[in-house]
This record gives sequence, structure tokens and C-alpha cells, in this order.
Amino acid sequence: MSAEPQAALVTGAGVGIGYALARAFALAGAPVALNDLDGAVARAAAERINAEAGAARVTAYALDVADVAAVRAMTAEADARLGGLRVVACVAGLTNYGSFLDYTPEAFDRLTSVNLRGSYFTAQAGARAMVARGVKGRILLMSSVTGLAAFNNLSAYGITKAALRHMAATLALELGPHGITVNALGPGAILTERTLADDPHLEANWAAVTPTGRVGYVEDVVAAATFLASPAAAHITGQTLMVDGGWTLASPVPQAHPAAPTGGSQLK
Repeated sequence: MSAEPQAALVTGAGVGIGYALARAFALAGAPVALNDLDGAVARAAAERINAEAGAARVTAYALDVADVAAVRAMTAEADARLGGLRVVACVAGLTNYGSFLDYTPEAFDRLTSVNLRGSYFTAQAGARAMVARGVKGRILLMSSVTGLAAFNNLSAYGITKAALRHMAATLALELGPHGITVNALGPGAILTERTLADDPHLEANWAAVTPTGRVGYVEDVVAAATFLASPAAAHITGQTLMVDGGWTLASPVPQAHPAAPTGGSQLK
């Protein structure tokens, strides 16, 4: 972040990486629009961050990013309320395990409507607001190591994450003339409420196969994201920054990692 806080919109920010990123922006002094599908979760997240910041910097927005009209309304309202968005972070996404041979059209449509449609049109709404104000802004997309390396029972999810890598490149090409950069982050195994529910032994399992010798933490992703959102990254665009401790260098899967977790990652 710069000395002058940058107004930010973060989707999928009720928990996990999105929450940590919204919190980091707010604690740096930025006004933040925090989105989550669940209104109660969004409001609770905003209240916690505001209490920690000692100021009402975060505004909660409850909506499904697959609803383009709702996304456009939220973005316009947040842009006006916050005095012009400078950062739009498209973090909202679903993780859904399923064998390719058994995967259903309903699950595929829901997954792509959030991960791809939601990210694409949130980025579009943010970019339109920035262009209208002449803002040299930042757009961040959330890819994954599964968009680079194949992972068992994550074919549909991995396809969406690979598409987000390409989305960053193509949007960067179109928005560069407007002074807007677009980059993606590619987290590896990150310790969050959801991933721990999928694999209670996540830390030990992934530490054993990651070159840095540990699992990733939300702080690792936040550090990369805040750098890409900062003036220091003004000449970086169209890239996907892998935040995986070097895992994709060889991509070994932990022997004990569950191939298809039964308790987490349920489709909403």
C-alpha cells in the first residue's frame, strides 16, 4: 500500500484469504467494501475489522458474485461511497471436489458462474469505475496452483483457476492503456478454516512436500497481494504470482492427503 490509502473492494471476504486481505487494507488506513455471499458473515467480518481498526473503514455487502446486476450495483455504490475504487480484488470462489466421470452439469455451472463469471464481471465493473474517474488502479484475481498443475478430483476447479491466469493476461492487455494493472495470485496449500476442514493434517502433510518446509498461511498471500496493489508494482501486469513455497516446481502430492474430502468444500 502507499502512504495514501487506496480504496478497495474485496469479494469473498467474510473468511479466509479474502477476510485477511480486507483486514490488511483497512488496517493500513484504506476504506474497504467487503463482500460475502452470507450477509451475517459479511457484517460480522466488517464489525471485527472496524473494531480492530478503531474506525468504521469497512462496509459489508452481501451478494452472490454470479449475479452480475448485483455486482454492478455494489461496485457503483462502493465507488461513490469510498470516493473512487483504486483496488478491486476478486477473491470470491468455490472449491468443489468431484471425479471427472461423475461430475454433474449443475455443479460445473455453479462453479464456473462464481469462479469465472463472478471474477470477470467484478473486474469489469471495477475497471469501468476506474476508467470513468481516470484512476490508475489495480485488479487482482485469485488463481491457484491447481490452475498450473493437475490435481486429482479437481478437474473443474483447476480449469477455472487456469482460466483466471489467462484472464489476468488478457485483461491486462486491454486495460494497460488506461493505466490499470491486472495480476493474479496462485496460492498453494494455505491454512484456512476451509482447507483445515478438508484435511485436518494439512500442515504436516504439505510441509513434507513443499520446498520451504511448511504450509502456506494467509499472511503469505496477503503480502503478495498488497505488493501487487501498491505503487511499487506499477510496472507488473498480466502476471500470476505463485505463492506456494515452491511446490509447483515439482508438484508432489502428500501421500496422506485426502483425494476427495468428504466434510468440506461443499457446493453452495
